Amino acid sequence: MTDTRPTGIEWTDTDWSFETAAVQTGIPRGLGETVGIPVHQAAAFQFSTLEEAQDEFARNQGLSYARLQNPTVRALEERLTALEGGAATVALASGQAATLTAILSVCRAGDHVVSTASVFGGSAGLLNNILPLMGISATLTENTPDAIGAAMQPGTRLVWAETIGNPAGDVPDLSALAQIAHEHGALLGIDNTWGGVGYLCRPLDFGADIVTHSLTKWAGGHGSVMGGSVTVGTRHDLTRNPIYTDGSENSVLNVRGAAALAWRQRWLGAHQMGMTLAPQNAFLLAQGLETLALRLERESRTALALAQWLEEQPQVGRVSYPGLPGSPWHALARKYLHGGSGAVLTFEVPDPAAFLARLRVIRIAPNLGDTRTLVVHPWTTTHGRLPEAARRAAGVTPQSIRMSVGLESLKDLQADLAQALGELGQGEPG
Repeated sequence: MTDTRPTGIEWTDTDWSFETAAVQTGIPRGLGETVGIPVHQAAAFQFSTLEEAQDEFARNQGLSYARLQNPTVRALEERLTALEGGAATVALASGQAATLTAILSVCRAGDHVVSTASVFGGSAGLLNNILPLMGISATLTENTPDAIGAAMQPGTRLVWAETIGNPAGDVPDLSALAQIAHEHGALLGIDNTWGGVGYLCRPLDFGADIVTHSLTKWAGGHGSVMGGSVTVGTRHDLTRNPIYTDGSENSVLNVRGAAALAWRQRWLGAHQMGMTLAPQNAFLLAQGLETLALRLERESRTALALAQWLEEQPQVGRVSYPGLPGSPWHALARKYLHGGSGAVLTFEVPDPAAFLARLRVIRIAPNLGDTRTLVVHPWTTTHGRLPEAARRAAGVTPQSIRMSVGLESLKDLQADLAQALGELGQGEPG
């Protein structure tokens, strides 16, 4: 396969800007190659000899069975790795699959996870309901370095947070959390879904070891496909984690070396648990990434304008958006986010049911990152199964409305919000 780029220049994907990597990575060059990523709709791949098959099943570095590897999925993984500045990525069937895989890659029975409380309801469900069934305990606490540090235990293997908390809009001090985790021999995992696959934030650059995504959101971008991913960096230290060191010379760390963490995540998520991403979905997600920068730049700009406008409305209570100068998270947003403060804001209204019923442009749906602006009432939906104390700890009140801003015009969205607020009366904090 011939590389037709100009000679005399050392080209690497890491030299590319986000926008270039999003449209170029994962596509081979050469005569007869497709310009875009093709769909490889296949369940299995051929071998010429028994020896070839034996070698592949021993190393799992090529193609054998689509539950493990597929060329379309691999191209998506290469693109995600480039955008996040990581070492390797495994793409999976959903964001929930990615979160579970990330946690189990460093935790086993008897281990402990410390997480910020302001996380996606599904993540809170895993931490509170599913991991205890496996003997893994979790502490959910305030999103501050002091609170995270106080919650650490001898068996803590992972610190978990979101780039922008869902739906509170809080921003963690990534560098501080990385330092705390590493001092205790743990890793830092960040759900970077709201960070737009590295467009707004690349947590690995600030000391994180693992980054996950619900690719269903901004990566897909059109509310039409599901997927998730786990990306690892290059600087993680596994020498204090018995999962990787048990067995002395035959330990996972000795056998797999620097690739140990990425290997275990693929082995868990795809090979063992079978949470495989379909090639058609991988194709759609790779296409979505190609316009992500354009979409998220526009959506972030609109979100800031709406947050500023909502703060002025007497019917609206608290507005949570890290891009607002008055936000307690504004300084951290300026430190860790670039290209905007995200496309999601949360605000309070005195009568959520009446407000939602009056909307004519904005739609009610439990998703984020869509081209359409979507709202949801977290108290009764995304966080509705959590105990009341946990909901409030996550920044959710009975009056909260979460809004994911899409690509409609600012004028139309503002007009729709104005008429829906109508005669709701004075907003009050929840």
